[in-house]
Amino acid sequence: MKMLAAGLLLCAAMVFPLASAAGAAVRMEPYPYGKGGVNLVGQVAWDDALKGPRPAILVVHEWWGLNDFARDRAKTLASMGYLALAADIYGEGFQTKDPAIARELAGKFREGDRALLRERVGLALAALKAHPLADKGRVAAIGYCFGGTAVLELARSGAELNGVVSFHGGLATQVPASAGGIKAKVLVLHGADDPSVPPADVQAFQEEMRRSGADWQMVAYGGAVHTFTNPAAGNDPSRGSAYNEKAALRSWEHMKVFFAEIFR
Repeated sequence: MKMLAAGLLLCAAMVFPLASAAGAAVRMEPYPYGKGGVNLVGQVAWDDALKGPRPAILVVHEWWGLNDFARDRAKTLASMGYLALAADIYGEGFQTKDPAIARELAGKFREGDRALLRERVGLALAALKAHPLADKGRVAAIGYCFGGTAVLELARSGAELNGVVSFHGGLATQVPASAGGIKAKVLVLHGADDPSVPPADVQAFQEEMRRSGADWQMVAYGGAVHTFTNPAAGNDPSRGSAYNEKAALRSWEHMKVFFAEIFR
């Protein structure tokens, strides 16, 4: 196992030899896209010191909307040599700090209209692929909480991309994947003690992946609850949502190894 991990990390270094270049010049700018009058405004980030197309990563936000957390993840990915698009699922680049508003907005997609969620994340994926710096043969999507649910729905829809990564996302769905319907590889990074994702949801998700024949992995981090990657969640696990530094760091490393595999 150690030899496998070392080999994948070496592969990552070979794929992205300039990712840590001292001359890195990460840029970020608004990236409007949409359909049928929907004004979706993502944020695209890239390293201007690199030339030519590079692997492209879609980043889907938490239920708060397109905030600093999602934008920072996109910037970090850009500094690693990727093109990254922080998607706008709600429209108008909307964000909030009010849990009641966030719950209502996310619920519109999560509990109400999964078809609309798939449409919105699909539009973001298409916009990312259309960017002139995107290597269309090497594309992935990552998402956090609500965004984790979104990228799993993207995979379930049969979207053409190399892989998806869900960080503490919801696993339940009203429209399970059909046999052979998932083309992307799937990585789920999960808080083992997340009260938002009960064991029944975990079991149902794993059974769905098996039935679909997907290439999937799931990593559960002991002691981690919901939102374990975001320092803004605080440090009180008894609330059911809290930052966990070990799980945050480990999950990011698992994502990097996954990218090394799917992009080699």
